[in-house]
Amino acid sequence: MILPVFLYGSPVLRKVATETPVGYPGLEEFISSLFETMYQSDGVGLAAPQVGKSLRIFVIDASPLEEDDPSLKDFKKVFINPEIISYEGDKSTYNEGCLSIPDIREDVEREAAIRIRYCDTSFEYREEYYEGIAARIIQHEYDHLEGKLFTDRISPLKKRLLRRKLTSISKGKVDVKYRVKHL
Repeated sequence: MILPVFLYGSPVLRKVATETPVGYPGLEEFISSLFETMYQSDGVGLAAPQVGKSLRIFVIDASPLEEDDPSLKDFKKVFINPEIISYEGDKSTYNEGCLSIPDIREDVEREAAIRIRYCDTSFEYREEYYEGIAARIIQHEYDHLEGKLFTDRISPLKKRLLRRKLTSISKGKVDVKYRVKHL
């Protein structure tokens, strides 16, 4: 089921998400809905808070970025109750966007690599290392679980320059091809 994407200004985007319990009712269907919503919205990642659920879960399918990074060819994953254990390497800047903040893209500085611990869909713990674009996408989605948005990582001046656009988004004044929900 395609779910509406909650827009900038929605309180759920600013909450620290709660742990997804083992046996969460309808988890398989919810994960399927996250992927469907992400694909329909032309995203490469989607976190539960972006569809109004304050749960520690996000999905990623970075295969559309395979041309930029061949290692992303089959990079499709579900992260449940993730915890970034370490941030590693030099910081780099990359132009990011977000389904909850449509029509705004900005350069965001993030660490080049991460080590993350998470549960898969069987609630088996995994610990993995990612670098490059995969690490960046994971950090972006992880921020959603912490109540942070990529606009929190840009300079105050840039954020001030975006104030009018952000206010319009928070009022639902957007023209996108996917279902949205505001405040």
